[in-house]
Amino acid sequence: MAPLTYINGTPIGITAVLVALISSMGGMMFGYDTGQISDILVMDDFKRRFAECDPAPSLDLIDVSTCEFSTVRSGCIVALLSIGTLIGCLCGAPIADILGRRYAMVVECLVFFVGDIIQITSSTHWVQYAIGRIVTGLGIGALSTAVPMYQAETSPSQIRGIVNAMYQFFVTFGILLAYCISIGSRDLNNSGQWRLVIGIGFTWPTILAIFIQAMPESPRWLASKGRDEEARRSIARVRGVTGNTRFGRKTKVEEELKTRWDGLVDRELAEMHNSIKAESQTANGTWADCFSPKDKVLYRTLLGMAIQTLQQLTGANYFFYYGATIFASVGIDDSFATQIILGAVNFCCTFLGLYIMQNCGRRWPLILGGLWQSVWLFVYGALGTARDPIQDKVSGKVMIFASCMFILGFASTWAPGAWVIVGETFPTRTRAKQAALATASNWLFNFLLAFFTPFITKAISFKYGFVFAACNLVASVVIYFFLYESAGLTLEAVEMMYNDPDCHAWSSATWAPPGYKDRKDMTARLRSENIKETVEHAESDSGSEKDSAILGNARV
Repeated sequence: MAPLTYINGTPIGITAVLVALISSMGGMMFGYDTGQISDILVMDDFKRRFAECDPAPSLDLIDVSTCEFSTVRSGCIVALLSIGTLIGCLCGAPIADILGRRYAMVVECLVFFVGDIIQITSSTHWVQYAIGRIVTGLGIGALSTAVPMYQAETSPSQIRGIVNAMYQFFVTFGILLAYCISIGSRDLNNSGQWRLVIGIGFTWPTILAIFIQAMPESPRWLASKGRDEEARRSIARVRGVTGNTRFGRKTKVEEELKTRWDGLVDRELAEMHNSIKAESQTANGTWADCFSPKDKVLYRTLLGMAIQTLQQLTGANYFFYYGATIFASVGIDDSFATQIILGAVNFCCTFLGLYIMQNCGRRWPLILGGLWQSVWLFVYGALGTARDPIQDKVSGKVMIFASCMFILGFASTWAPGAWVIVGETFPTRTRAKQAALATASNWLFNFLLAFFTPFITKAISFKYGFVFAACNLVASVVIYFFLYESAGLTLEAVEMMYNDPDCHAWSSATWAPPGYKDRKDMTARLRSENIKETVEHAESDSGSEKDSAILGNARV
């Protein structure tokens, strides 16, 4: 297998791309479930079955105009998914450590299936539907731990940022797709309105569960289990060099034909072993170790939890969960169509997010993104408070525009950035557990916002925008003072950076491992070395082919 491309002279294989695409189906499941509930809540058949309505002889004769969800009931239906995800992400860490990252994802997809079946078979009892949401959340939550971790550990460092950002890309695509399917199914006159939307959701876990088994296992997980030969093959596959790299050689001739890329694979494996060895000498990676101040492990645990919490406090899910209801309240006739506009902005701007995460680092996109989001949420809150958007159509339209501008900033920065950081900040021995704690923080505040938003909006209406604006300002400050810049570094180098007493968050963008002046010098020298290695590799392959021909003729 030949490399698909070279970045800074280093080979990147097609398998690295497939790893990103297939594993990101976990994000698709997350996004699709997030997007569907907003529209399902306002579908006529769903309201007849699960809302509080005036009595009627039969379900079909219920006057839907009399149907309303109580604040508690709508909050439970929306928010109980997050209870499942909170539990799931904590369970996801030990499952991923025991079964490996790939097989853990398969198990989690099966859990998702069970939850969707419970939802789709619900008839008139809203509690059954809510229980289905909890079970579905177990699968989504566990996947939200396993997928970013698998992507960070498997993808080459040169594309790790964009690979981790692919998770969020598929989250946004799932949200948009759910909106589009909902607007198509709403004209059905029966339970197909909402059951069709849920049923289509079986597609994504099916794709993930089947095709992830054809992908390589995390080389870092394999190395931690002493399965070095499999780890080498895994690294070689994502680098696209398995065709010229004959691991497991048994003859002297094969050893003599060893290519230059074997050195690259061996170096990466050696870095993993050094990191794992250093970590194993300190502790065994228990939950308690996540809160050890040594090697800034506690610092990074709290940082990861803070960033995931702040991602929820940006206010994005305020629009994603209750968007249809919000836009109806500002006087928009077709709130379904407005949701699609918001979803389309979210999806399209995620492409920009992929570019930003790959090329602009981690710190400044999150800092500037928080400031941008704060401005537009302030505009949203100010207009909604100063004028009645139902009476003043212009104000309502400007509020929708402000919402779109907020989503533009979120999709480009905080949406992918928080998941990238979870994937690359923690040490190997506690990565799964720290990632679980960080993700649990996300889901905890996801639940709190989903459940309490109906109560809060009833009390303060559009002033809620001011609350989120303030949270975004706090988020920018936290990033500036506490997040280290990890772009372009291997996971092992990230570990060294956090343990360097002379390195601080605000100056970390220039940090480089020993032997380099700064990050720019490291990038330039590695690029030069890898380009040289590429040329030598090509020459080695050419010479090897000649040697093989000579040896073949000698045997004849």
